[in-house]
Amino acid sequence: MLFDDVHRVGISVRGIVQGVGFRPFVYQLATKHNLKGWVCNTSGDVKIDVEGEKAALDRFLADLKVLAPPLARIQGVTTRREPTVGYKHFEIRDSISEKGKYQLISPDIATCQACLNEVLDSKDRRYRYPFTNCTNCGPRFTIIEDIPYDRPKTTMRNFKMCPQCQQEYDDPLNRRFHAQPNACPICGPRLQLVDSRGKLVSEGDALRTASKLLQEVRILAIKGLGGFLLACDATSERAIQLLRERKKRPSKPLAIMLATTKDVKEHCQVSSIEEELLTSPPCPIVLLRWKAGSSVSPAVAPRLNYLGVMLPYTPLHHVLLRETGLPLVMTSGNLSEEPIAKDNEEALRRLNGIADYFLLHNRDIYARYDDSVAIVERDRPQLIRRARGYAPYPIHLRFKSKPVLACGAELKNTFCLTKDDYAFLSQHIGDMENLETLEHFETTVELYKSLFRIQPKIIAYDMHPEYLSTKYAKAIAEESPDIKFVPVQHHHAHIVSCLVDNGLQEPVIGVAFDGTGFGSDGHIWGGEFLVADYRGFQRLGHFQYVPLPGGAAAIERPYRMAISYLVTLLGEDALNQNLPFLRQVDSLEVDLIRKQIKGGINSPLTSSCGRLFDAVSALIGLRGRIDYEAQAAIELEMLADESETGSYPFSIIEQKGINIVHFDELFSAIIADIREGVSPANISMKFHRTMARVVVQMCQHLSNNTGIKKVALSGGVFQNRLLLRLAVAALEGAGLEVLTHGEVPVNDGGVSVGQAVIANFAQGGD
Repeated sequence: MLFDDVHRVGISVRGIVQGVGFRPFVYQLATKHNLKGWVCNTSGDVKIDVEGEKAALDRFLADLKVLAPPLARIQGVTTRREPTVGYKHFEIRDSISEKGKYQLISPDIATCQACLNEVLDSKDRRYRYPFTNCTNCGPRFTIIEDIPYDRPKTTMRNFKMCPQCQQEYDDPLNRRFHAQPNACPICGPRLQLVDSRGKLVSEGDALRTASKLLQEVRILAIKGLGGFLLACDATSERAIQLLRERKKRPSKPLAIMLATTKDVKEHCQVSSIEEELLTSPPCPIVLLRWKAGSSVSPAVAPRLNYLGVMLPYTPLHHVLLRETGLPLVMTSGNLSEEPIAKDNEEALRRLNGIADYFLLHNRDIYARYDDSVAIVERDRPQLIRRARGYAPYPIHLRFKSKPVLACGAELKNTFCLTKDDYAFLSQHIGDMENLETLEHFETTVELYKSLFRIQPKIIAYDMHPEYLSTKYAKAIAEESPDIKFVPVQHHHAHIVSCLVDNGLQEPVIGVAFDGTGFGSDGHIWGGEFLVADYRGFQRLGHFQYVPLPGGAAAIERPYRMAISYLVTLLGEDALNQNLPFLRQVDSLEVDLIRKQIKGGINSPLTSSCGRLFDAVSALIGLRGRIDYEAQAAIELEMLADESETGSYPFSIIEQKGINIVHFDELFSAIIADIREGVSPANISMKFHRTMARVVVQMCQHLSNNTGIKKVALSGGVFQNRLLLRLAVAALEGAGLEVLTHGEVPVNDGGVSVGQAVIANFAQGGD
């Protein structure tokens, strides 16, 4: 905006503009253009009052957006003309707290290069100091208790800055100006190394001692940004197996941390986009193609072709990785399915029996925060788990939403709060299967409501009556008659989450493939073809129903699903064909499963794509029992021989206006391949190609009938990179436009976003 006559301008800047060096940037910019006035933080924005010559004001306003600090995300700038007052200088004023206003909050950010240089410089006063940070990096969300973002409202309040740190903090030209966690070895947080009984081992140089213990194949619990990580030597099978036994995580893949990108390239194939993602400020775990000959033990990720890798994102990690000289396993500090431990006493209690030693510090963590996980597909980063480095930065909506709380799903739970044009998708909460995770969920909901000043008028929840998140919503309903409660179908939420991620509102053909989701007909869905938008959906196709014998038992034992498909599609005689996988199943259990299927005893019907993958994995003898969610399907993907060009037959039959995908021919053909000695790797690839053909044929048919040319792919099955690539190529080859996920996880971690948007429109939202 240009000003012809007015020489004073009031400016409001919204977005992530606190805790990222924005005020010193404004100070320096105003000084550069010889302008006078002031800047300050408020609970809702950054306010600037500036006056000077017209040309200088014009340049200042132009530079404000173009030259903003790298971590700032400006959502909007508004200006107003004001009468001049004759300011004598430019100053940074104290923050202003405003009732009901809210400000976007920066996620925690990985160590910047300037801070790392200091940490690695033996002549610098912050040499090897594990809590070095500045306005461009360091903890944010995990230490904030309230806004405006000032030190007294963070867990750094008890650390009084020494004169040197205070001087940095007060100097607008210093990159540590108003860096709220600013500290040094004299005045800041400190490390302690203790044993499993809490007895002090080292305080003066706890990092060096910890490094030696890791070299000696010990397991350490290390307090990080958002909680504890369990670390051990990633090249030692003995250390990894011990960690797995203690953590009760038999085979689920573990993430590793490597010191530099050069180290990463020794172990993994890394594209330029993957490298950019690895080294980005959020510094997520990135799933990379594992190189043959890597010294990282296969026990880190058994039977997998991808390795979850991250670079150090705190000075503590940088020093530790360099001094151990080893790739280190870095996995969440918890027992399987529990929330990550965040407090010292809590860690000593909960991780006792897992860790041999504990690397503690005295900077409290306010919000638990797991590591984020991402992949790169189609040259586009896709978040699999959204947490550190990303949350609580919101998803931008293309409309104004009412205040909504969406409670999310059961597995990979997140919740979502909406307000204005923001969807505040929480960090990864975890699987809602125990009281500890429910408490984590409830605590974090209250934190987000407080930070972003949201009092929900609408609460959305999954239709499944047994989900803890659903029970949480219904418990609120009993106490809050003024709040509207909206049940949302699981797969509709999946597709809408993909629409939000792509900034679209129009109807699309939605392909929702996952493990389980409660359907509006009372059955368990998971292989769905919908026409959907924010306001509703129509189910126009799905995989044929088969029994889920034993319910959860069939998920944990994929051979049960193989038996179900064989009996349901090919008849009981199919079990008398001496199939190799049945030799691993007790004959009494086979008879029990047969009776369950025939009598409909504890055998709900399912159209799940995930369970179909399980069945095929078991049928070819790959995985009959699982230790973690989707293990059978993941290993089936890893096994596939991509040189195989064949596929299997299937049929699509319309029944009462709904197109049903039938797989009897597919299973007959797989059995024939098994008998003929076709390798499991080739069978796997033929099956994947078949699934891509199912997607494209169904979508072509629905597109011809509806005129819709856009297809949204969502649901946990589309974490399968092979299937995703095949399906996208086939759909695009058929002339359809494909929407995939980016910021919003494709799995159940994204469901809450879809729930929130659907509930908003169900209650009259625009």
